[in-house]
Amino acid sequence: MILEGLMTTVNADGTVNVSPMGPRVDAGLTQFTLRPFQTSTTYRNLKRTGLGVFHVTDDVETLARAAIGRLQPTPAVWKLPEREAFVLTEACRWFLLEVTSLDDSAERTTIECRPIDHGEQRPFFGLNRAKHAVVEAAILATRLHLTTHEQLAPQLAALRPLIEKTAGDAERRAFAMLEQYIAEHYEKAESARASEVRDG
Repeated sequence: MILEGLMTTVNADGTVNVSPMGPRVDAGLTQFTLRPFQTSTTYRNLKRTGLGVFHVTDDVETLARAAIGRLQPTPAVWKLPEREAFVLTEACRWFLLEVTSLDDSAERTTIECRPIDHGEQRPFFGLNRAKHAVVEAAILATRLHLTTHEQLAPQLAALRPLIEKTAGDAERRAFAMLEQYIAEHYEKAESARASEVRDG
C-alpha cells in the first residue's frame, strides 16, 4: 500500500528539506519503496546522504504547503543524535530510513529503504474526510504538468463538498490555498498560450 506523509532530508548546505512523499510500504512498515523524480531535491539528498526521515502526520495544511513549495517558515524540527537527520516536531510518527538500493535508470527513481530507527510523538488525530480531500487536492496540485484544467476541474469539484461538510479551519485554509495555486497555474498557462498566438 501507499502511505502519504512528509519526508525530511538534509541539503548539501546542512539545511533541512521538507517534501511530501508517498512510499509503498508493507503492513509491518519494515520496507519503504520511494519513487521520487530525479529533478527533486529529495532524490538528490537521498542519493548523496543515504538517509531520510519519513513522517506520518495528520497536519494536512503543512503537507499541502510542502506540495506546492510554500512552506515558509520551515516547520520546527529536532536533530536525531549522532545522525544527519531531522524529525518534524509536530509529526505523529517518524521513521529514520536508510537507503539500501537506488535505481535511477528511469525517470522515476526507485529507492528501497529500511527503517533503522522510529518513534511516536503524539496520537494520530483520526480519520476525517476533509483531511483526505486536502491530501488528494495536494496530489493534484503536484501533477499540473501532466493534466489539463478540463481534466482536473471535475476532480477538484468532487472534493469540495467534503471540505464544506467536515473540515476544520486548517483544512479550509489548506484547500483554499491549493485551489488558488491551481487556478493561478492555469491562468498563467492560458496567458502564455494567448501571447504565443498573438506573437505568432
